[in-house]
Amino acid sequence: HQIVATRVGVHFTHSLEEKQSQPGTEGIENSQIRLTDGSSIFTPNLFGEGITVNEVDYNMMSVDAGVKYKGMSLEGEYYWRWVDDFSVVGEIPVDELFDHGFQLQGSTMLVPSSLQAYVSGSKIFGEYGDPWDTAIGLNWFPMKRRELRVNLQGLYLDRSPVGYASVPFVVGGDGWVFT
Repeated sequence: HQIVATRVGVHFTHSLEEKQSQPGTEGIENSQIRLTDGSSIFTPNLFGEGITVNEVDYNMMSVDAGVKYKGMSLEGEYYWRWVDDFSVVGEIPVDELFDHGFQLQGSTMLVPSSLQAYVSGSKIFGEYGDPWDTAIGLNWFPMKRRELRVNLQGLYLDRSPVGYASVPFVVGGDGWVFT
């Protein structure tokens, strides 16, 4: 973009989730409802012996913005998530869960249409932990188009709250992951 290009968005999601609707932990479509320590909310005995969560109400709101100019970009997002209206067997020690967090990414084209460098980071603030990550990487576009790229990335994780077959790290992961 030779002139400043911007994007601003606001998003809201609501869903009634039940343990039977959750994909397997290795499911490619994995979007399980997790605590900020990575535990699936539907894990038996998560909140104590004999306690099972069967259903929850999930709400999330986010705002995002981005700007591009002459091969450089800066993008960011902030979210707020509420999980409540628990249907449980037994009693759990919480009435609702709330967490919030952000992600930020900056990039620049080192070689126009061919080589991009980027740095990114994210942080979650939650009742069951405050995980974060940061990444630095390069994207090479051999055909000078977005449809095909080769990526080299170093990702540092601190108590990763996610992990499954389609990402190169595990729940609770700490340290560097290189891809």
